[in-house]
Amino acid sequence: MDEPSHIARLEAVFEQPVSGCQTLGRTWGLQVLKVEFPEGPPVLAKAGVPDLPGHLEIEAFMLRELMVQSDLPVPGVLHCEADLLAIEWIDNDGPPKSRAHEHHAAELLAELHSHSSPIFGYGRNTVIGGLFQPNGESESWVEFFTHKRLLYMARIALGEGALAAGEFSRLETLAGRLERYLEEPDKPSLLHGDLWQGNILVKGEQIAGMIDPAVYFGHREIELAFTTLFGTFGDAFFDAYGALCPLDQEFFTLRKDLYNLYPNLVHAALFGRSYVPPILRVLDRLGI
Repeated sequence: MDEPSHIARLEAVFEQPVSGCQTLGRTWGLQVLKVEFPEGPPVLAKAGVPDLPGHLEIEAFMLRELMVQSDLPVPGVLHCEADLLAIEWIDNDGPPKSRAHEHHAAELLAELHSHSSPIFGYGRNTVIGGLFQPNGESESWVEFFTHKRLLYMARIALGEGALAAGEFSRLETLAGRLERYLEEPDKPSLLHGDLWQGNILVKGEQIAGMIDPAVYFGHREIELAFTTLFGTFGDAFFDAYGALCPLDQEFFTLRKDLYNLYPNLVHAALFGRSYVPPILRVLDRLGI
């Protein structure tokens, strides 16, 4: 889609001329724009033919689900078509930087994780980054994580040439042993699903928004583990979260590294073998 085309369509949707349009970047085949109008707040638009068919419609679905089911600050969906998504602009100062941000994030995520479902997964498949994320429903968390997260994404990484056949075989061996290491939670928790630093926006000392979700019901520990992978949150977050929803020490010593196999496999599938060494270190540690 060329720029005049989507500008004209946005003008029709919002019934006023566009007074400013700033390109913020490109992601997964989409142009990301800050669009301004003479009246009202700016809008964030994603325009183009996405790499994944249906990506924008799935993103809109996930944002609406989080808005309805939780108190998580997510942008409202203003308009959605297959090649054009318009959502509320979140005024922000960038990613989290302070203890106050971490404390507020802990409160928000504890509230999010309090929302539950009878099953793990979701009623439809979603996306994570530029990849489909299957959400077939399961009554067992370990079974769901094994087949819908670990092995599914390992096969994608293998097919992309990021993972060698022998490395995939080692992950298959681990998959057969996961019941030794992982626990079934008391209940499935609603998850944002993609909480790296760039998807968390702050304003002042508060979390202003959490964007680009990869929603499903799972074990809250996989969400918490992901926040350690790229330094999103630290001790201040975990102290505050743990005061609300206690975590046992084995999460920190073992399970977080097992759960982070999934986002590392996602990144390996998308960006290559530089994300494989952390995966192999976990396998080495377990003697696999």
